[in-house]
Amino acid sequence: MQVKAYAAQSAHTPLQPFTIDRRAPGDQDVAIEILFCGVCHSDLHTVRSEWEGILFPSVVGHEIVGRVTSVGAKVGSFKAGDLVGVGCMVDSCRTCESCKDDLEQYCEGEHGFTSTYNGYAKGGTVNTFGGYSTHIVVDQHFVLKISHAEKDLAAVAPLLCAGITTYSPLKHWKVGPGQRVGVVGIGGLGHMGIKLASAMGAHVVAFTTSESKRAAALELGANEVVVSKDAEAMAKHANSLDFILNTVAAPHNLDTFLALLKRDGTMTVVGVPGEPHPSPNVATLIFGRRTLGGSLIGGIKETQEMLDFCAKQGIVADIETIRMQDIETAFGRMAKSDVKYRFVIDLASLK
Repeated sequence: MQVKAYAAQSAHTPLQPFTIDRRAPGDQDVAIEILFCGVCHSDLHTVRSEWEGILFPSVVGHEIVGRVTSVGAKVGSFKAGDLVGVGCMVDSCRTCESCKDDLEQYCEGEHGFTSTYNGYAKGGTVNTFGGYSTHIVVDQHFVLKISHAEKDLAAVAPLLCAGITTYSPLKHWKVGPGQRVGVVGIGGLGHMGIKLASAMGAHVVAFTTSESKRAAALELGANEVVVSKDAEAMAKHANSLDFILNTVAAPHNLDTFLALLKRDGTMTVVGVPGEPHPSPNVATLIFGRRTLGGSLIGGIKETQEMLDFCAKQGIVADIETIRMQDIETAFGRMAKSDVKYRFVIDLASLK
């Protein structure tokens, strides 16, 4: 099936209208009309070829919300008309230890998991095309049920990446009532981290480099806001936090935040910088038995758990809806952090 899309033909050309072929749905497949697609910083890195191994033409987008149009003969969990989501993965080997543990994002197969875009479809050599398009066909295992109200669908889209990227480490490190949790960075990821940690019952301390974000962080659910450039304010929080979720992708001094952890505390980073962070001081880790960790999105089971949790708690992303035709303007603004906090494309504009 030929469908409308927007694609980058090279790293140096703007996204333009493009037609792509979607496979005919197989027995295990779910065909989806895409209603909304979130704009992730990974999309920009990809179309500008700022990471290695980018294949062109490139149709990005991995925060997809849509409506099922048809299902394969062996699909039992979805039917036409259902509201569904597709995140960062559309396949994995299904046989390795990580896949068996419902952690497909850490797939140990030959090629790892198959990305929703810039991946190899069905183990072959055909590139995968993402959500900057009107329709997509996905194996049922990688399709998620959405139970939010229809009026919230656009704001649900970023949960498929920003939501699960922050939810997964909070759950893995057992964040909950009675804990003091730091969230570093108040952007697309950080604003979700604040909302989720607060909903889990933690006392949330938000860290930002900008005093102007204080009111917004408090509104998102933070109990305290600290401007990280203020040495005195940072010193007051030394040895005070059980867990820190660090969402900042730009290189920065990790020791500044590791020193805020209690003994046995953990800081988890979820952003990948273009250049390495300065190496942390090992003594900061050793003398507090502290841990520096990392986390990658979440498995399909956990992503469904996150969506259900957010629906129950009334959590969605804070978004600005745009037309597909305005994506280059959105990319420019996103690069300058000029969005609160996530752009979402209304795919009706592509039709």
